[in-house]
Amino acid sequence: MSTAPTIAIAASRVCKSFGSHLVLDKVNLTADEGSILALLGPNGAGKTTIVRILSTLIPADSGSMHIAGHDVVTDPDGVRGLIGVTGQFSAVDNLLTGAENLRLMADLRHLSRDAGQRRVTELLEQFDLTDAANKRLSTYSGGMRRRLDLAMTLVGEPRVIFLDEPTSGLDPRSRLTMWEIVRELALAGVTILLTTQNLDEADQLADRIAVLDQGRIVAEGTPDELKSRIPGGHVRLHFAGLDLLRSAAGLLPAAAPDQDQLVLQVPADGTVDSLRELLDQLYEAHVAVEGLSIHAPDLDDVFLTVTGSHVAGRPDEDPTPRGAAQR
Repeated sequence: MSTAPTIAIAASRVCKSFGSHLVLDKVNLTADEGSILALLGPNGAGKTTIVRILSTLIPADSGSMHIAGHDVVTDPDGVRGLIGVTGQFSAVDNLLTGAENLRLMADLRHLSRDAGQRRVTELLEQFDLTDAANKRLSTYSGGMRRRLDLAMTLVGEPRVIFLDEPTSGLDPRSRLTMWEIVRELALAGVTILLTTQNLDEADQLADRIAVLDQGRIVAEGTPDELKSRIPGGHVRLHFAGLDLLRSAAGLLPAAAPDQDQLVLQVPADGTVDSLRELLDQLYEAHVAVEGLSIHAPDLDDVFLTVTGSHVAGRPDEDPTPRGAAQR
């Protein structure tokens, strides 16, 4: 008999204001152990604020928050012992080598000398930084710095990790490397709350997605669930001649023909049954289709639909200084 998944992150009716500016308005979030929850939203939506609250950096005005069963308000030390935070900007010391940065973090985590050295060696190997271990950070590429930044977060073997824009500014190859590392962490049982502006990143990594806008969760579900709620899916039918296109258009009054391209765009939900029904209808009418392509709504469509057109010109979500990222 299967058991219910363990909830690693639970936030209920979280509110936060800075002065008269309401940043979070009764936000609810949950993430199962070993899952990846992506938090999307326009600038100023409150993404960084909810991460800072859950990681005990700032207090909420109200609400209930638990990390792996520990209350964020009444047991912040217990929460800090379970989490790791990787901020949008690398929190590494450029004057130290990669290994020295990791050893510093091991000392801050109160690991013994031997245990700290073992952990440093493990992480250098895991993040493919062994060859650069004794080089100063000033010689590291952007991708190497981000890998080291995440490695430093993992020194204490956290059960929950908050990743704020982890691939911002990385080239495509470095981004793919980071994605693979994040997947491996989740497979190992680590729970990850990922904030990102990269919708493809959320689509590739997330088990569930929550969209935050104007301080509220406006959509939540798996990537496929969110995309299925947005209209606009269609099938593009390609024909060999104008007569065939016109015949198909006569059979399908809701379709939009393009006579220059010899293409008919037919509204459809993309399911196998609907596609089979469409092709059967054309086959029975002896209308030959030369080719077809299926176009489903993507996360860009979801994002634009649920956040609307009001996102430009919004004030910063948190007017207080951020300071250094917490580990």
